[in-house]
Amino acid sequence: MSKSVRDIISMKNYKKITVLTAYDFTTAHLCDKAGVDILLVGDSGGMVMLGYENTIPVTMEHMCIFTEAVARGRQNAMIIADLPFMSYQAGKSQAIENSGRLIKAGADAVKLEGGHEVKDTVHAIVEVGIPVMGHIGFQPQTTTLQEGYKVQAKTRDAAIKLIESAKALEEAGAFSIALEMVTKEVSKIISESIHIPTICIGSRPDCDGQVLVLHDVLGLYEKIKPKFAKRYLELSDEVVKAVISYKNDVVSGKFPANEHSFSMDKSELERLKKEIG
Repeated sequence: MSKSVRDIISMKNYKKITVLTAYDFTTAHLCDKAGVDILLVGDSGGMVMLGYENTIPVTMEHMCIFTEAVARGRQNAMIIADLPFMSYQAGKSQAIENSGRLIKAGADAVKLEGGHEVKDTVHAIVEVGIPVMGHIGFQPQTTTLQEGYKVQAKTRDAAIKLIESAKALEEAGAFSIALEMVTKEVSKIISESIHIPTICIGSRPDCDGQVLVLHDVLGLYEKIKPKFAKRYLELSDEVVKAVISYKNDVVSGKFPANEHSFSMDKSELERLKKEIG
């Protein structure tokens, strides 16, 4: 049985929560097998899977396809799916409808960006029975439009606004909050100020859990290499080496070899030769 909201909340102050992104069946299955607590179907899939420059072009159709694939690959982890840009900003009805689409696609909960400005939307989604993870600090869908890639909560006023946003999301019914690129001091304050788990991405270890993009962990995505992402492998180099070896084997005739092919029964081959002269 997959992890529930209650399971995730109970891990606060007890055990660190591990979260990785997943966008397809294969990687979802492998991450689930490794024991990750949450599979986040992030709109970052638009960049690492579809080649967009940012997450803004990602649609609900994209997110539903990613979510369906991930759902087929998991057994134990919770699945949280991102509501993409402009899938919830137009009103509560739109937010509820699109959240429902992601749940039907296989998600256990949804995630949306914003603080005070989305608290009523979060409350409306939770009221119909859909769990919500909040997302504050750096918000890829909108912060880049105004500021670019910048660390958040570096001033007193910005810190207070972020702390108040976290409390507003908790009051609205969010069961957890992602803190992206927030200063370590403010991340610690927020984590100690609310009763729901905080999930860090570039916000230091005082949060209750950690999330990274799987392609960063594996060293598969080269266009952006965030400072906060630890690359456990450099698979992009290994993949290129493997493909070069494959190409060379094909060109030289080394592959496919006899062990990679199939044969007819000798008697059937003789019958065939007689038939065709």
